[in-house]
Amino acid sequence: MASPIAAWRRFLARPNGDRVKTLGIAFLVAFCAALLVSTASVLLKPRQQAHIEAARQAQLDRMLDTLPGLRDLMLEAGVDALQTRLVNLETGSFATGIDPATFDPRAAAQDPATSIDLPPEADIAGLKRRATLAPVYLLESDGELKVIVLPVEGAGYQSTIRAYLALEADLNTIAALTIYEQGDTPGLGARITEPAWAALWPGKQIADETGEVVISVVRGQATTPYEVDGIAGATRTSNGVHNMLRFWLGPYGYGPFLETLKAEGL
Repeated sequence: MASPIAAWRRFLARPNGDRVKTLGIAFLVAFCAALLVSTASVLLKPRQQAHIEAARQAQLDRMLDTLPGLRDLMLEAGVDALQTRLVNLETGSFATGIDPATFDPRAAAQDPATSIDLPPEADIAGLKRRATLAPVYLLESDGELKVIVLPVEGAGYQSTIRAYLALEADLNTIAALTIYEQGDTPGLGARITEPAWAALWPGKQIADETGEVVISVVRGQATTPYEVDGIAGATRTSNGVHNMLRFWLGPYGYGPFLETLKAEGL
């Protein structure tokens, strides 16, 4: 039986212009590169995830600081962070038996065992799949809800837009909307992260007197409590935010949970 070392030496002894040697070296380089990338990805994933989570938390904290009086309410309640709960989007109730601190919404949305395929006619946010469970962030005092923060996401023009939507205790008034992740065109769609645009959202109403979700991002000037000015020159990004909110506040998003919360309380 030929020695592997002897076979390797014979391979290296082939002329540099030899096709077998050229293809063999190319394969070995590609294999080694793929191995290094895969190894680095696996080893660095926990650190990357920790950085992503830290960035999310920092953005959430910055949003909370923009809500008038919220820090005072938290101080009165004796808490320094919002309470994280998991919601079963199918039933509209709080989920039990799973630690919210270890729940990964993005991984859950990709796993068929923990997600659902969205019907094309319902998938206005362009997600394709949606996790069965979703986190929410609550501030309550003496059994009463003070503010609730809903993580939402949807397709923008060039990227997935991820945001936090904060609602006041009536569950119909927007306290804040902050975009914490996007990759749309700088100077155009990326303006959804600017404070001036974020300042348009507080006080807007998500549903009309009949309970229908009507919050909209409109072209031109907003004229009703249910409308927010779109960004000039960034129609597709503006539409992405519009569709994202309509989806997550509707029947395939947090809609059933919000209805349960209104009817039954915490």
